[in-house]
Formats: sequence, structure tokens, C-alpha cells
Amino acid sequence: MGIAAAFMVPHPPLIIPQIGRGQESGIQKTIEGYQEAARRIGQLQPETIVLISPHQIMYTDYFHISPGKTARGDFGRFGAGQVRLEVSYDTAFIKKLCSAADKRNLPAGTLGERDPSLDHGTLVPLFFVEQYWKEYQLVRIGLSGLSLTAHYELGEAIRETAEALNKKTVVIASGDLSHRLKEDGPYGYQEEGPAYDSRIMSVMEKGDFRKLLDFSEDFCQKAGECGHRSFTMMAGALDGTQVEAERLSYEGPFGVGYGICCYKAFGPDPERHFRLQYEAQERKRILEGREQEDAYVRLARRTIEGYIRTGNLISLPEKLPKEMYSQRAGVFVSIKKEGRLRGCIGTLQSTQPSVAEEIISNAISASVNDPRFSPIEPEELDRLTISVDILGDMEKISSPEQLDVKRYGVVVTSGTKRGLLLPNLEGVDTVADQIAIAKRKAGITEEEPVQLERFEVVRHF
Repeated sequence: MGIAAAFMVPHPPLIIPQIGRGQESGIQKTIEGYQEAARRIGQLQPETIVLISPHQIMYTDYFHISPGKTARGDFGRFGAGQVRLEVSYDTAFIKKLCSAADKRNLPAGTLGERDPSLDHGTLVPLFFVEQYWKEYQLVRIGLSGLSLTAHYELGEAIRETAEALNKKTVVIASGDLSHRLKEDGPYGYQEEGPAYDSRIMSVMEKGDFRKLLDFSEDFCQKAGECGHRSFTMMAGALDGTQVEAERLSYEGPFGVGYGICCYKAFGPDPERHFRLQYEAQERKRILEGREQEDAYVRLARRTIEGYIRTGNLISLPEKLPKEMYSQRAGVFVSIKKEGRLRGCIGTLQSTQPSVAEEIISNAISASVNDPRFSPIEPEELDRLTISVDILGDMEKISSPEQLDVKRYGVVVTSGTKRGLLLPNLEGVDTVADQIAIAKRKAGITEEEPVQLERFEVVRHF
């Protein structure tokens, strides 16, 4: 027993006849693909369905697994409250999964329930499934703001749980593709939209799950995708397993991409442990990169590693470049893990006697005091990419036209509120974006007038 099959499906409420009222005919291929996927689930007669939904409760650093014995939901918010479902949760599976996640130090569990009703990312797939099979128990899992590898690893815990309980299990990854395929779509057009859909469908129709981990956060955000983390968790549930992948449908007539693929599981395949392969590749990449780091970045890394491992501040090293002892400047230390920001703290102007000491101070703050992130753990140290920005003098400017997102960082000031954004950041492509982000960081509303300053940096990798 264990994972018998998995399915990638979208969740447009329009596809429900009582909601679409004829408009659903515009996505007929999706309806036919859904019916085929549901028919196959009915043939498998799973004891447990694990459903991963991006519209379930989502936390930044925690995977929420729905608690309780039963749950219900309806399509009332879409004008079809008469269409309702009630499910029984597989409490034994949920308990075992929470334990498996805990053993892996994954932050997942049943705490933090805010709304027990079934979300539409759950209701749409089950509406079709229940036309063919109703004798199942449900495990409903939400996404998080954690890395793609964390989502994949929770999928591995799902597989481990299904095998330990010897339950025939089907995994359903609910998620639409890009929402930015057309100008008249719900979120307009972005070139990354169709690019994402083409790329993700190529990956999913081949079952080439290793490539899921290579999608950058910036690319996914620009594409306005909905289900990438769902698909990645589903892929983890098939880790180390031979699969037969099949594309059932894809279309995006309303500006949102809808893709359906199915995966029949066979025996073990030692070549498909994709998370381990990815992490080994990342360690190799970072190790090779470390050999190219200059003195500024080496000092930041040495500081972080020493502090995280021992809790002690390193002494100011000897034999650094002379300017690191004599120069004073504002410094930002940025830490990334798997391409995602893991910490960034800096100073606009010097607060220490030298740049070297400024780096030491801010490296520690970036690793343990950034309020957006938990402190870095020792096991993360060999997976971190670090950069150091040395700030030039601030220059007041009168107009956004005097900015250039690649060359200049920006400081926005309104009264006592002040926000900064560094230049040449991934995903920040326009001056308007740069100013808006700096305002948000400072708690300044979009309408508030601000004084602008610009500055240049020397970035060390």
C-alpha cells in the first residue's frame, strides 16, 4: 500500500455547473480532464485522500494540517450555497503525519485553525471525486512561506506516513497556474505568465519533479502562479518512486492557466530522490562560490558561522585589506538560502569605528535579529549565500526621474518614518516598484509625499 497515485488539478469555481451556468463550457477540456482524473481515483478506491490546497490556512513558517474529525463547506461565496460537501478526516493519518514532520524538524501540525470550513481549493476537486468515490477519509494540508525544499520534504513525510499505516492513499495537489496570461484576465498580462505555464506543464507532464525546485521565487511571483508549492509537496510524496506521468489537459482561455496531470505510482526508484540531489547540488554550488568570495564576504561568513555555532563574537581579524580598517560607511549584510532571502540588516551610516567592525555587527544582526525570520540554525550554515553592500554617501533628489533601479538605492522619508531599498535587486524592475517597496518597509502609505535620497553601493559577493 502507500501512495497509489497523485493528481495535479486546478480549482476554478466556474467549473461547477451551478456556478458557471453555462460559462464553464469555455473550459471544456478542463472539465473533461477533471472527469477523467476523478474516474481514475474512483477506480483506485483510496482509503485516504491527502489534499494540498493553497487556499487552506497559510502561515509564513508553519504548515497547517486541518484538525478535528469532520469538516464541511459550500460554494455560498460563489452564489451556489446549495452545493455543499461534508468530509471525515483521517485522524490516525494526521497524527502520524504530524509525528513524521516533527522528526524531520518540519514546522507542521494542527495548531492555528482559524476557519474549519472547506476552502474552494478543496471543494472543487472533491466535487468531482465524489461523483465516482465517497468512501474515503481526508487529510487537508495548507502551504507555507517556507522554501520549496521544505514543501517537498513534507511530501516525503506524507509518503512515509502512508506506507507506515499501510493505507492506499491518493494525493491531490490543488492549484491553478499563472493568473497573468491575458490583459483582460483577473490580474492582467505579464510575460512571465505564459512562460511559467509552458515551463511547468513541460515539467509536470514528464514527471520531471527535480526541476520544480529550480523555479525562482521572483519568477513565480511575477507569473502570479497559485499552485507551485502544492505541486512540489505532491512531488515529495512521490519521492524515490517510479511514476507513469500523463498530461490530461491544459488551457487558459480566461487569463488563468488550468493544468491537469496524473501520476500512477509503481515501485521504488533510487534515481528519483530529487530533494537530496538538489541539496547536494546546492552545497557544491555554494562551496565553489565560497572559493571566489572576497575579504568582505569572508568576514561576514566567518562572523555568522562563529556566532551561530558558539554564540560568541569573533575578534577583529588581522591581515584584512587596509581600507576595511580605515574606511567608515553604512553596510548591509544580506543572507540567502536556496535563492530566498534569509536575513538582511544594515546601517545607513557608519556606527562602528571601521567597515570591518560594521560588517561584523550587521552580519550578526542579519543572522539572528531580522524580525522577518527565525534565527539561523547551525545546520543551515553550509547552504547560505552571503553578500555585503558598502553604501556611498546619501544624495537628496527632487524627482524619481533621478533614480535608476540598477545603479541607485533609494531612501524615502516622511516625518520620522524612513525606509531604504538597495539597488539592483532581483524582482525590482522599475523605479515605481523600488519606491513603493521602500515606503512599505517604512510604514508609509502610497499617498504620503516623501523626501527622496539616492545612494550607490559597492556590492561584494
